Amino acid sequence: ERGFIPTISALKEAQDFNRVALRSPVPINLKIDTGMGRMGVPEDQALDVLKKISTFTNIRIHSISTHLPVAGEDADYTRDQLLRFGEIMKQFRAAVPIDYKAHVLQSAGVLAFAEPAGAFDMVRAGIILYGISPLPGFQKLLKPAMTWKTRISLVRDIPKGSSISYGRTFITPREMRVATLSAGYADGYPWHLSNRDAAVLVRGQRCPILGRVTMDLMMIDVSKLDHTQVGDEVVLMGRDGNEEISCAELAKTAGTIPWEITTRIGARVRRVYV
Repeated sequence: ERGFIPTISALKEAQDFNRVALRSPVPINLKIDTGMGRMGVPEDQALDVLKKISTFTNIRIHSISTHLPVAGEDADYTRDQLLRFGEIMKQFRAAVPIDYKAHVLQSAGVLAFAEPAGAFDMVRAGIILYGISPLPGFQKLLKPAMTWKTRISLVRDIPKGSSISYGRTFITPREMRVATLSAGYADGYPWHLSNRDAAVLVRGQRCPILGRVTMDLMMIDVSKLDHTQVGDEVVLMGRDGNEEISCAELAKTAGTIPWEITTRIGARVRRVYV
């Protein structure tokens, strides 16, 4: 009743939903494993499972799907996978000619692969809804929709030879003006950006992160800025003036992927929708 459509990867799961359905048939998405190895009915068993599910009185087959594991890495495999899924759908529609949708293309697939004509009905846009391309060559087509900000909570002049943060991994080579930010890895900002030449934006200028990112705070060098004050806005990810720190840049510097950057932003980070 809330529009939730469960994805089914086994006949047993469909049988369970058929048994517990109360007032009306449960719409389900039948997942076919064509190479992801994570969820789905094995490809060679899929038609038999579909035929059995189609007889369940408390199940309505809403859609059929599969997933592309290397859409951004192996174009040949992906094209073959799309062709195989297209053939599966032809078999399905011939054997069980009822109204259901087919979908396979996630963000990378939407950008890089044309669907076989008439084979698929929907797409599963994910990270591109943030304006972030999973394929660097397509980023120019998108405009990032999310900016991640914090504020300066403390500004101090630190003498030469002082240590910054845990582990004393950064020692000031000269007198520096250091600002402490009200954000850390408990907010989802990657600890792995510590000591990796990562930066933030203050008034449209890049300011290096100093030492290790801590749980709730991190320190940056604002020596080149004039009149930095407590409360000044800081961009952790996004654009400020002519400078930008992209999600892809953060991910590459931290040794991770853009999906992890966006999904790990914590609940205590206030969301502002504009």
